[in-house]
Amino acid sequence: MSSAPASEMLLEYQHYVVAHRLRSALGGRVAPRAGLLTLADYAERRTERQQLARRMITEASPPESMGQMDRLTDELMFGFWHNPLEVTAFLRAALRQGGHPVFTSPEQFAGLLSDAERRRLGPSGTVQVGRYYLTCLQLAAPGSDPHALEYIFERLEPLTPPLFIDELNERQRTA
Repeated sequence: MSSAPASEMLLEYQHYVVAHRLRSALGGRVAPRAGLLTLADYAERRTERQQLARRMITEASPPESMGQMDRLTDELMFGFWHNPLEVTAFLRAALRQGGHPVFTSPEQFAGLLSDAERRRLGPSGTVQVGRYYLTCLQLAAPGSDPHALEYIFERLEPLTPPLFIDELNERQRTA
């Protein structure tokens, strides 16, 4: 996919899985358009998106390239947690649908995790994961205030969750 360390790429996939779970739990307009991708399928589409982006920058691209890029970005939920514009659009749509209890506390957010993930994380790790993703959702609040965004990103950094999703744990057991 890139020259980024494997742990960063796995964390990106984990962010995708959690975003997929959240959007599936809310349903309606924010529901994912497709089923959950396996790690291998995600990596394949992520590589395709990266190559397409590179081609769009370095050579004349056919008009449908931008549509293909948008489709891949949407399918991968690329940047979902860390893009203030994406977070804002998601929250607006979610609130129009009536919201969801996962937005109320880290403990409620933990309902998106499997029992095995909660056991693997332990009580404090589970709360840390909830805090992390709920803090990501706060990126919508400051709008264009760079100082507020800087403050939120400073709060996010120490909360970065470990790799915990079942989809990665199952892969390690079979490897």
